[in-house]
Order: sequence, then structure tokens, then C-alpha cells
Amino acid sequence: MLISKMAAEGGGKEMNEIKTQFTTREGVYKLLTHSEYSRPNRVPFNSQGSNPVKVSFVNVNDQSGNGDRICFNVGRELYFYIYKGVRKAADLSKPIDKRIYKGTQPTCHDFNHLTATAESVSLLVGFSAGQVQLIDPIKKETSKLFNEERLIDKSRVTCVKWVPGSESLFLVSHASGNMYLYNVEHTCGTTAPHYQLLKQGENYSVHTCKSKSTRNPLLKWTVGEGALNEFAFSPDGKFLACVSQDGFLRVFNFDAVELHGTMKSYFGGLLCVCWSPDGKYIVAGGEDDLVTVWSFFDCRVIARGHGHKSWVSVVAFDHYTTSVEESDPMEFSGSDEDFQDQMIHFGRDRANSTQSRLSKRNSTDSRPVSVTYRFGSVGQDTQLCLWDLTEDILFPHLPLSRTRTHTNVMNATSPPAGATIITNTSSNTTNGNNSGANTPGINSLSTTLPRSNSLPHSAGTTATANSTNKAGGGGGGGGIGGGIMDSAIATGVSKFATLSLHDRKERHHEKDHKRNHSMGHISSKSSDKLNLLTKTKTDPAKTLGTLLCPRMEDVPLLEPLICKKIAHERLTVLIFLEDCLVTACQEGFICTWARPGKVGLLSSQNQASSPSGTVV
Repeated sequence: MLISKMAAEGGGKEMNEIKTQFTTREGVYKLLTHSEYSRPNRVPFNSQGSNPVKVSFVNVNDQSGNGDRICFNVGRELYFYIYKGVRKAADLSKPIDKRIYKGTQPTCHDFNHLTATAESVSLLVGFSAGQVQLIDPIKKETSKLFNEERLIDKSRVTCVKWVPGSESLFLVSHASGNMYLYNVEHTCGTTAPHYQLLKQGENYSVHTCKSKSTRNPLLKWTVGEGALNEFAFSPDGKFLACVSQDGFLRVFNFDAVELHGTMKSYFGGLLCVCWSPDGKYIVAGGEDDLVTVWSFFDCRVIARGHGHKSWVSVVAFDHYTTSVEESDPMEFSGSDEDFQDQMIHFGRDRANSTQSRLSKRNSTDSRPVSVTYRFGSVGQDTQLCLWDLTEDILFPHLPLSRTRTHTNVMNATSPPAGATIITNTSSNTTNGNNSGANTPGINSLSTTLPRSNSLPHSAGTTATANSTNKAGGGGGGGGIGGGIMDSAIATGVSKFATLSLHDRKERHHEKDHKRNHSMGHISSKSSDKLNLLTKTKTDPAKTLGTLLCPRMEDVPLLEPLICKKIAHERLTVLIFLEDCLVTACQEGFICTWARPGKVGLLSSQNQASSPSGTVV
């Protein structure tokens, strides 16, 4: 059975094979095994029950020209190294600083880029028991500990960041769903803080700290239901995007403390969020296995991307490959192949000054510059996906010839309203604990992915998107919740006769969901529904089909440019740097992937041998 399945998937290759390079329109990205950072002994970390490995970078403007520094946490340990990137092999025997904590684990960290010098850096570290530490790993001194007695919040720190443009203010989010604004100059006091309501809105409230003398926290934000998993400041520092376990993205005007807009995940919690370089788009990922692109100006979902088979843990824009061409909108007519060729040449121009060039484009221009946003995602399925957000998605109202037929195939060939989501609960036989059905419209990926994100499929292939999924695939938080499912099945039954014709095609793509990659601290599948009922006041069935959460066929569905398995354990880090991109997995290995033409001094070394044994 297994052999025949492997043969059907073409070639009987080892299913666990890990990629060490991949090709995009810019060229070949190569893994530099000698630039791998980890614990000094290079032994894979037993990650069961531990917090995600995270990585932070800072440049200290060192006179030697090697000013990059890297910080990462593995279990109870925190490391600080000189980061040599694509230039030289990593020397793990000489960390600048190493700390081992007892009774609590580091969960996240952030450098203050404003104050960093070769002699001193300010590093914030959040912990699993709720404390936040301010340290200087160069001077090797611990300057301050915030929430030391856990009087402010007892839950795990999920995200910590310096407020952009500030040398002293920082923001901390917790698993409690609260966020706190601190000033490093102030103390936390010896008693629990008393709060006074400052502002209240839909599913959020902000309180100030009531005390005779100024103390931390300056503000307390309560956002949504359940854990606040991550937040990110806009490039100009004026807005704050938050993603929560209740499945909502909420975007606030940070200074005015006002809600700008919201979006709801297709299913489950949202785990990660990032901004485009110009602040016009936000990408979020989470337990629905999707990446969702949201327009800041229009306050609506403009696209979803499916490539991951499990929860999406990190999303990030690539500022260096996001490209701008100041030209007329692309006009084109011809065959699919010609269209593909044109897309490959479209936006080759790599702009290092992306942000300034993007800012020239006004949202009301009738003829915007040609722009392609590149972003990436990594997930618990151990896969890296790269995505392009192109003109035809961003400006569907412009006459870009094949706009609708290529990107919105789902819309062009979708069944009429009322039969929009089709699921077949009786045919989910393979996976016993599957929640019911897979997300519709996300299994229509062709065998060979095209180089652009558009979907040049026939109507027949698209119909497969709504066909039944026997492998289960929607577990670990993915798939459709019971409430949505029940309301959707009723009118779709008559369609099954035609859809069953595509079952054989469908079986070719079936792969079991990576359940064993679910996070240690996140509840198991069986208790997910209970948590959902107790935490979430908003009925998912009522948000589906609204602007908050459009149906799958109502927005373009992106395909990844590349989707590669690059690790043995779940991926927890994706950072784009000028010469490379950096990934990390829960085993504690931080990998550097050289951009095309940036292999540098390491090109002559044997890339096939891996000292850690994690890269095959």
C-alpha cells in the first residue's frame, strides 16, 4: 500500500527527504551548512513541551564590518553570537554570552536597534512564567527584571517588542490575552496594580495604571478572547496588528488607542502576523493552515494562500525581493505558457530601497507602478513556502487582461450561491479523529506548481477543490468547525455525483496532516472544541461569508512559488536578510540560506556534509 502510494507520487523518493536548495525566478537559494547556529554541542534538542525556538538580530555598527549579532533561545538556554551569515562559517565554541535559566524558560526576545553599539546592546527577554528581563549580553549584566513577583500577569509571555523610535518604551503580550506597555525607567511596584478604564471598544479595552507615582505598566490592553499570540508594529510605528487565539486579527491606531479594523481566520486561532514594507498589507497565519492577506486601507481580505499541511507558525515579508517597476500596468493576451513566461520576467528588478519606492504609489492612482510583494511562511509541517502578491490580486479593477480568469479561478468556476461549501462527512474514513472535512478549495493544487501565484487551471480541476477529502488532512486545528459545516452541507448534496469523478485525481495529493508537530503547550484536538466554545463569543457560522471572513471562493486563492520540507521538526523562525534568509526549527538549529549569487566564501566548501545531522 505504502509502496504503491509512493510510486503514485512519482519516483519512490524517500518521503522524509529534506531540501538543501530551491529555485525561484531570482535564481537558486542554497543552504549553507557551515553557517548553521545551534547549541555548542550541536546535539538536537529534545523539544517536547518546550517553548518555540526564536531568533533575534541586531547590527551594532562594528568597525570591522562584521556588526551582525544573533540571539536565540533553546529550551532553558539563551545564546548570543557574532553572526557571520554567508561570509564565514559559524564558530559555536565562542558565544559572546550564554545563560541558563531555572524554573522558567525564555519564550521571545527583541533588541533595541536605536541604542545598539559595539560596546552595549539592550535585549528584552520574555519568559514562560510571565517575567520580562532587560539584559546587556555584551556587558554581560542584567539591568532589570519586570513583573518579577508576577503581580502584573502570571501567564506566559507570547511576544515582546520595543516601541519603534523609543529608547525606553516596550510592549509585552501574554497568553492571558493582555498586553502591557512598560517604561524601562519605571519600577513595577511592590503591590498589584490598580487600573482605571481609558478606552473601551468591540472586544477590547485599555486601562491606565492608577498610582500616586508613575509605575509600570503604563497601559494594560485586554484584547479579544484567549491568548494574544503575536503583535507587530506597522513600518511607521503608528499602528499595531494583533493576532489572537479567538481567530481575530485586530489592527489598532497605537497612539490614539482606537480600533482600525478586524479580520477573522477561516478556522481556529491566528498565530502570526506581519506588515508589508509600505504598511499597506498585513499577512496573518494560523491554525487554518492558510496565509491570509488583508488590505489595511480597505479593511478586507484580498487573498488567501494554501500550501501548508499544518499550522502556520511564522509569516514575514521579504523587503529585498519585493520589487517595484515604475511603468504602465502590464497588458497581455496570449496562451497560458506565454503568460507564465511574462510572469517570470515580471518584477525582476530587486529594490533595496523598496519602502521609499513603494511609498510613491498612492492608493488612489489610476495607473500604479507595477509591484510584486514577496512574503514567506513556515509551519509545523516543517515546510517553507514563498509567495508572490502580484498586480492582478492587488488591483483586480484594472484592465490587466487575464485578471479574473487566472487569479480568481475559484470565483469564475464556483457553484452558485447557496452551494458554496461542499463537504462529505461520510467519506472521511482514513483519519479517525478528523473534525469533519477539509477546508474547501485548497486541494486543487496542480502536480507541478506554476512559477506565479495565479491558478491557470481548467474548470474541471477547480471542481476538484470542492470534492471530498478522504485523508482527513484538516486536523491540528485545520479544516471546518462543526457549526460552519452543518450550515454548509444542506444545499450542496446534489453536487456530489459530479464531484466524485475527481476522486482519483484527488488521491494523488493526499497526505496525512502532521499531527505530531502540534505545539506542546497548545491543547490537543479533542479538547479544541471545548476551548472554542468557552473562549469564543462570536459564532464562526455567523462570520463566514461576511467581510470579516469571506468564503474560500469569494477571494483569490494563491499558490506558493515554492513549498519545500526543510527540517525534521516544526519550523519556528523565518527572517529575511539582505544576503540570505534564516530559518530555525524546534530542534534548535538555525539555518542560513544564501540568496542567489550570495554564496560567497562558503561556496567552495562541501555543502553536502552536515555536522549536525539535521540536514540531509
